[in-house]
Amino acid sequence: MNMTPVCPFVKASRPDDNNASKKSGENSMKHQVESESKGKKEVNDSASTSPKCPFGYDSHSFKIGPLSCTVCQALLFDTSKCVPCSHVFCKACILRFKDCPLCGADIVKIEPDANLQGVVDHFIEGHARIKRSVSSDKGEEATESKQVIYEDVSLERGSFLVQQAMRAFRAQNLESAKSRLNLCAEDIRDQLEKVGNTSELCSQLGAVLGMLGDCCRAMGDASSAVAYFEESVQFLSKLPKDDLEITHTLSVSLNKIGDLKYYDEDLQAARSYYFKSLNVRRDVVKHNSNVPSQVLDVAVSLAKVADVDRNLGDEKLATDGFQEAIDLLESLTLKSEASGLEQRRQSVLDFLRSQLPDKQEQAEATV
Repeated sequence: MNMTPVCPFVKASRPDDNNASKKSGENSMKHQVESESKGKKEVNDSASTSPKCPFGYDSHSFKIGPLSCTVCQALLFDTSKCVPCSHVFCKACILRFKDCPLCGADIVKIEPDANLQGVVDHFIEGHARIKRSVSSDKGEEATESKQVIYEDVSLERGSFLVQQAMRAFRAQNLESAKSRLNLCAEDIRDQLEKVGNTSELCSQLGAVLGMLGDCCRAMGDASSAVAYFEESVQFLSKLPKDDLEITHTLSVSLNKIGDLKYYDEDLQAARSYYFKSLNVRRDVVKHNSNVPSQVLDVAVSLAKVADVDRNLGDEKLATDGFQEAIDLLESLTLKSEASGLEQRRQSVLDFLRSQLPDKQEQAEATV
């Protein structure tokens, strides 16, 4: 059987081997024609198949493969080898252990494994970048001359990189997460230069920049975190405000900048960012008043602004803000199946009520 060469990142389609049992006369000729036609169709179908990773690291599947760290379950980063057992892990992961997590052997020392890290880096560079040229209807000759071409598949590659980054982030391997997210951001920026500021690409970049901000914040690098969050806001602000996920991400990024300013004791700047987030969320509720999660978001933003007002010494403004948030949540009606939202609503309500002075204190304050 003649095998058609296919890209290693593409799942191969193989023509049926029905020609092995041929019939005589017209039936034989008819069967051969049908088999050849089917073979051509399947070859053409393979040309448009989404790229597949030979190791199984696809964006929509969970895989711990030969290039993964078994501690953080992400691709190896700053690969290090245990001596004497030779098992490999990310450096940040293995430094937490005195015994090998795989075999239990005492770790005498840890050595860098530059060769394996080079393999991982080459793998990441090539992942989802190779795909076959699009098939044409120019006959068998054109099909046989099909060439493997290199092309960036930003969404699939982006999903893959974000997946690996989130695994590393959850395991507190922050340098690994930041490295993968930076690669993803670079890919999207390259696409933006080629095709311009499309909604899809701006949304992707805004989300990835926000994740980079989270990494920097977790690493204690507040200034870099603010820079990433502000750039995230810049791209997300270019998008239509009718997408609830985009507006939520935008408001969260604004709140995170406000949090960092608040912790840095820059209360005026913190209030400014909190208030911008509040306005974004209020605009959403105007057009989506029947979405309970959006109403909850507004209440949270009101609480953040009111808390800053109190710290700035404006108690009346703070009390009004807390009360507005309470009124909003008390009037919110949730369906019986929304138990998770009800728990969140009650939690926020309890906090808000704790921020208001009781009636006796209010009466004494007015005397």
